[in-house]
Amino acid sequence: MEVVMNRRLLVTIGLAAFMGGLCGAAQADKPLLRVVVEAGDVERVDTPVSMPVPPFWAQTLHGRPFHLEEVVSVGRVPVPAQILPGDKPRMCWILTGRTRPGDSRTYEVYVGAPPETPAVQVTADDKALVVAVGDDKVLQYNHATVPPPPGHSALFNRSAFIHPVWSPAGAVLTNIHPPDHIHHMGLWMPWTSTEFEGRHVDFWNLGSGQGTVRFRELLGREGGPVFGSFRVRHEHVDLKAPGGEKVALDEMWDVLVWNTGGADKGYYVWDFVSTQRCASSSPLHLPAYRYGGFGFRATAQWKEGQADYLTSEGKTRKDGHGTRARWCMAFGPTDKGDAGIVFMSHPQNHEHPEPMRLWPSGDIFFNFCPVQQKDWTLEPGRDYVFRYRLFVYNGTLNAERAERAWQDFANPPVVRVVREAN
Repeated sequence: MEVVMNRRLLVTIGLAAFMGGLCGAAQADKPLLRVVVEAGDVERVDTPVSMPVPPFWAQTLHGRPFHLEEVVSVGRVPVPAQILPGDKPRMCWILTGRTRPGDSRTYEVYVGAPPETPAVQVTADDKALVVAVGDDKVLQYNHATVPPPPGHSALFNRSAFIHPVWSPAGAVLTNIHPPDHIHHMGLWMPWTSTEFEGRHVDFWNLGSGQGTVRFRELLGREGGPVFGSFRVRHEHVDLKAPGGEKVALDEMWDVLVWNTGGADKGYYVWDFVSTQRCASSSPLHLPAYRYGGFGFRATAQWKEGQADYLTSEGKTRKDGHGTRARWCMAFGPTDKGDAGIVFMSHPQNHEHPEPMRLWPSGDIFFNFCPVQQKDWTLEPGRDYVFRYRLFVYNGTLNAERAERAWQDFANPPVVRVVREAN
C-alpha cells in the first residue's frame, strides 16, 4: 500500500503544479481559463461534467494550486474541481443544482487555493478498499481472497469483486455465496462459456474447476472533493491449461464514485469501467450464451413478489429476460426502507443496447450480457472496454428519472473553452 500512497502524493503534487501553473505570469484575480457548459436537450440536476486538459498547459507549470469559480449574476461562486489522472487527464466538477434544457453556465479557472470541501475517501487495508462520501460508505472492493461458507470446495475461493454495495440509507444491496448459487459474488464480471486454445473454459461457474478470476495488483487510488476512484488489475485464469495455470485475459477495473447526491439527497452515482485484453497471442472466443459479463446478485431481502425490474423499454420481471435496454433498474425492500439500483450501459459498449439476463422468478439477479445473442472473439493486441454507471437510490424511482440519469451518462453536457490565458 506504500506504493499507492506515494502515487497519491505525486498525483496531488502534480495536480497543484499542473493547474496552478497554467499561466506563470497570471495574476491571482485574472482568470486563466473560461469555459461554458451547455445542458443540451435535457434537464440536468447535480450532473458530473469534465473536460480534457490541453497538453500545452503543461508548458507553464509553476507548482501553484488552482480553483474553479462559476460566473453568476451576483458575482462568482467557488466550485470544487479535481483532475482525473491518466494518459488523457480531465478536469472534473459537478454542475450543481438544476440546469434547464438549452441553458448554459460559465466557469473560470483561477490561481489560488480551493475552498475546503467534504471529500470522497478511498481507504485500504489488507483485505479491501472502501469508498465513502463523507462518513457514508458507498461500496467495498475485495482484493483479498474470500473463502466460501464451510463445507464448500476451495474452488469457490474468490477475490476481485465488489461487496457490499450500500444504499444511501446504509442497507447492503449485494449478496455473496447465496445457497442457490455459491459462485455469485455481489458485483463481478467473468465470462461463462469461452474457448481458449482449444479448451472450454468457464470463468463464471467456479465449481467446474475450469477457470477463475483473481486480483493481481492495485494500480492506484484517489480521493478528493469531486470524486474518489481506484484502479485494479485482474487475471482471468485457465486452471486446466497443459503444464499448469495460464492467464487468458488481463483486465483493469476503474471504479469512480462521484461527490453528487449523497445520503442526505438519497442517491449515489458511480462509474464502473472494465478494460480487457488478451494476455497472450491466443484469442478468447465467446460463443453466444445466455449469461456472462457484468453481473449483480441482490440482497436476499429482494424476494419474488416483493422485488422487481424495470427496463428502459418498459419490461419487468415477467418479460425482461433476453430483451435489450439502455438501462435497467432493480429494486425492492430492505431493513432500512425501499431501495434500488439503475444499471446503465454506455452507447459505446459492444452490442449496445445490451441484451440482459433477468430472472423471471426467485431472487433478483441482473446481467448485461453482450454475447447473449451473438458469438464474439476477443483478439490479441486490442483493448475491449465496457462502461457502466450505477445510480443507487433510497425509496422508489420512476422511469423518467432513470432516463435522465442515463442521459447524464450517455450524453453529458458539452464543455466548450471560450477563453484561454495568453
